[in-house]
Amino acid sequence: MDRSYGFGLPEVVTALALCACLATWAVPTYRRWQLESAQRSAVEQLVRAIHLARAEAMKRNAVVSLCPSRDGHWCAPAGSDWQDGWIAFLNLDRDNPAVREAGEPLLQAYASWPGGSVESNRDTLSLRAFAQNAVTATLTFCDVRGSTAARAVIVSQTGRPRISTRTSAGGGLSCPR
Repeated sequence: MDRSYGFGLPEVVTALALCACLATWAVPTYRRWQLESAQRSAVEQLVRAIHLARAEAMKRNAVVSLCPSRDGHWCAPAGSDWQDGWIAFLNLDRDNPAVREAGEPLLQAYASWPGGSVESNRDTLSLRAFAQNAVTATLTFCDVRGSTAARAVIVSQTGRPRISTRTSAGGGLSCPR
């Protein structure tokens, strides 16, 4: 009786073909998962920042503002990108657009999102104890997947954020690139 141990050429070729098929399916799926996870994290970070600003505004009966920040301490110039990070601070002088000056307490700094861009219809967000500004704010998070995967944080006039795949008017989100 001849006992053979090991694999023959047909078995090895079949196993390699199966591995190749699985890899061609798994790698793009894993990449999509990575992009989705990074985008979700950035969107949720902004929502947490808005909740913090709203709660602090109510607690202190003051204006709390969010603005883009490159260094985590000071507001970036008007028109700057939100994907570089942002800060929440107590806006003692209630300036609009909000700019953090010396003496205004920094409440929280938020990290950048290098995985994409954040398009906004507002340079800053200022939340008050019982109202925001008169304009609904929309911040759209875009990555290499384009408009079909875009997510928006829409902030109501009362300062409540919501995450959406549509604009506040119900249309599709658009990414510039």
